[in-house]
Amino acid sequence: MFRFLIRRAIGALVILLIISAITFVLFYVAPRDPARVACGKVCTPETLALVKRNLGISDPLPVQYWHWLRAVFVGRDYTAFGHCPAPCLGYSFHNREPVLGTIIDRFPTTLSLSVGSAVIFVIFGVGTGMLAAVRQGKAVDKVASSASLIFSSMQIYIVGVVAMYYLADQWHILSRPKDVPFTEDPAGWFQGLLLPWFVLALIFTANYTRMARSQLVETLSEDYVRTARAKGLSRRTVFFRFAWRGAMGPIVTIFGLDLGLLLGGAIITEKTFGLHGIGALSIKAVLDNDLPLLLGVVLVAAAAIVVFNIIVDAVYALIDPRVRLA
Repeated sequence: MFRFLIRRAIGALVILLIISAITFVLFYVAPRDPARVACGKVCTPETLALVKRNLGISDPLPVQYWHWLRAVFVGRDYTAFGHCPAPCLGYSFHNREPVLGTIIDRFPTTLSLSVGSAVIFVIFGVGTGMLAAVRQGKAVDKVASSASLIFSSMQIYIVGVVAMYYLADQWHILSRPKDVPFTEDPAGWFQGLLLPWFVLALIFTANYTRMARSQLVETLSEDYVRTARAKGLSRRTVFFRFAWRGAMGPIVTIFGLDLGLLLGGAIITEKTFGLHGIGALSIKAVLDNDLPLLLGVVLVAAAAIVVFNIIVDAVYALIDPRVRLA
């Protein structure tokens, strides 16, 4: 297991390196010049050259990328900003603030949104799927299957707007979404995220209900499950010791990917509810043509997905002994 994790960690570093290089190149394909944007309306050639030197973009593209990559590990000295300690992701072209500090400030909102909704949709989604599988063909199964098909077809930017209008503005059941630090006001933090949690969980729960039901129905028909029943084990023991464990592998895999994507920035969700997390920050970086900020956000999103892929593989091996043997 340890050697496996080491290999995956090395592969993750290579993937992040490739992603950062591709992002760097694609940024310079864009028609907008970040130095001219930062220079302002009255921009002479001398001022433009000074801005490029201060931003660190006066060198050729490979040299710029090397300086940026080196700064991640050893830091960098900037003409206009001074020394940036490692891990240095540079300074924003737009607001001249450290990229790493900006991401750290925005990350708690994304973390709260992702983890809170994940807890809800996993519990309710898997629970409903288990109930539907046990009651296969009954009314509960038909209602759960139909509801999951309906809700999984919905889009967050539609359900979110409708939910805010009725639940928050018209009926005043829930508060409108807002960014409240947990350390300052736990109750306000909970109320401000309850509506986004509800909408995200509504859509994701449908997917997990369908997946859990299909996996459990398939597992319950396996030979080893029928053998366990034939040996006289109780229905509860057969379900949780054999069938449930065998069906959890694919669900764990998809859950790790979903949580990694959410932590990397739920762009549409944050934009819909006006939350200022990593997703909203990525939109701002693109609109401002802000390469350092864009690179930082892309790396955080990619790192979240890669890390959770590694965690999922490790958990999968713990769940299924056949993976460990392989």
